[in-house]
Amino acid sequence: MKPKLLYLSRADVEAVGVSMPEIIDALAVAFREHGLGHTQMPPKPSLSSGADSFIHAMPAYIPALRAIGLKWVSGYPDNPSRNLPYISGLIVVNDDQTGLPLAVMDASWVTGMRTGAATALAARYLARPDSSTVGILGCGVQGRTNLRALKCLFPVRQVMAYDANPTNSARYAAEMAAHPEIGGAGVQVTAVDDPRAAVSGCDLVVTAGPILKIPHATIKQGWLDSGAFASMVDYDSYWDGAALQEVDKFCTDDVPQLMHYRGLGYFQSLPPIHASLGELVTGQKPGRESAGERTIACNLGLAIDDMATAPIVYRRAVERGIGVWLEL
Repeated sequence: MKPKLLYLSRADVEAVGVSMPEIIDALAVAFREHGLGHTQMPPKPSLSSGADSFIHAMPAYIPALRAIGLKWVSGYPDNPSRNLPYISGLIVVNDDQTGLPLAVMDASWVTGMRTGAATALAARYLARPDSSTVGILGCGVQGRTNLRALKCLFPVRQVMAYDANPTNSARYAAEMAAHPEIGGAGVQVTAVDDPRAAVSGCDLVVTAGPILKIPHATIKQGWLDSGAFASMVDYDSYWDGAALQEVDKFCTDDVPQLMHYRGLGYFQSLPPIHASLGELVTGQKPGRESAGERTIACNLGLAIDDMATAPIVYRRAVERGIGVWLEL
């Protein structure tokens, strides 16, 4: 029999129907294994063909999930003005016994969902369990998936949505109010014109704008409330250095990669790092220890996130007969 692989378009990946709770559970396994030192994930090589653009190669192996492969992903901030997505790419899933490629799939849906799942997983350890108000700054794909993920684990009742482009925040509020998992579950979503309104008074804050080497530093000292949790999906682009220094516990998904990016010019005003997400999941380091702590997770987006998620998509697609088989 000739080897073959399954090609899954973006529509195919979405049609497979993998749920956010499934992805959160898979990431919990991946980060447990990462915290125990059982994964392989070399630092991602990066290319850039323009200001604040990137193309990353992201390989990973998670033996416990028999998941091995690579994501080739790009981020180009000017793409929305061309009616193109900011983030795009492909994921290759390999067989861990033979090395043969099993699938090639669009990376957009996986990237959005697994990033939201990583925020929720970090919040499980760092946020107050009764957190009910969410502030979203940056109303794109990540603003949507991060809210869906947080709603899976927290009793979310109110969302304050801010975007530098008010049209985006208005569209976001309308779409999420109509979403069965959000508005359909009784969550009130409000577009706000003042970024502080999406930080102060919020239990959970997500910043999800474009990744910038020089932060615009919109969030200032004194904005993040005592007891709040924030997820920096866009690195430190939204955060003023003085605001970060107020945090009681600053965590990240991978310390070596954070230091790698710091060496490239990002993260020049970081507070001390308390723990990695793997250390939180395995209990090597404590998460939230008091109701009044300010906590932040800076999840860079790891290849183990993708390799925890993509094989589920592949297996479900095979079961449901979705996708196109190609001979190698």
